[in-house]
Amino acid sequence: MRANRHRLLAFLAAILLASASSGCGAGEPAQTLRIGVEGAYPPFSEVGPDGQLRGFDIDIALGLCREMAVRCVLVQQEFDGMIPALEARKFDAIVASLSITPERLRAVAFSDKYYKTPNRLIVRSADKLTPTPAGLKGKRIGVQRASVNDRFATDTFKDSEIVRYAKQQDIYLDLTAGRLDATLVDAVAATTGFLKTPQGRGFAFAGPEYTDPAYFGAGVGVAMRKGDDALRLRVNRAIAAMRADGSYAAAQARYFDFDIYGARR
Repeated sequence: MRANRHRLLAFLAAILLASASSGCGAGEPAQTLRIGVEGAYPPFSEVGPDGQLRGFDIDIALGLCREMAVRCVLVQQEFDGMIPALEARKFDAIVASLSITPERLRAVAFSDKYYKTPNRLIVRSADKLTPTPAGLKGKRIGVQRASVNDRFATDTFKDSEIVRYAKQQDIYLDLTAGRLDATLVDAVAATTGFLKTPQGRGFAFAGPEYTDPAYFGAGVGVAMRKGDDALRLRVNRAIAAMRADGSYAAAQARYFDFDIYGARR
């Protein structure tokens, strides 16, 4: 009987050792989902004073993991390296305000959208610039490198100097310092992250909203590698679940006073 007891204790010890080596304890999900995030694009993604990532994209990423019952690992990555890092398997998905465009669909797969917003030019109010290609001839327009605004500005404002930056926050610094004449940026990110801050005093939107789907796509989605069909299906189900159970609305209310999801299509 004592030998049987010893064998039982050895068996239980082996189970505990296997659990410890897998990194999963009681109540923890067995699967890990690594998600690429930016951390420099408020109010969607930024690093707070406490050093923790926060923002709407971050809440969406964590919410998707919760709905999918997986452990979430957020991996910071500069925006222009997001898709190469995904393809290099640095992470499994991207939640970084990445628009679902025809060009990007040739490289990666996307989930259904999780929000949709327009893009606009910002200029110094006192400059009274005409926000047209002719009116901005010879002017310096700042854009985030590899963004939809980069491609649109390059094709549209052909006689302007397009100045590319790794981070939108660096564009705001140069705009306020007078080193830029304008920036083309997501209207919601610009309102909360710049125009409503002390740094944005004296600046305003100029010209129309830009929404051409050939450039700006069908909204913002979660990017994954082509062929990861099972993951894409799970992410789509998780987005739908967040929309249905109120967690999407709760995340939205923390940052916006309007419906950021956009038209129901």
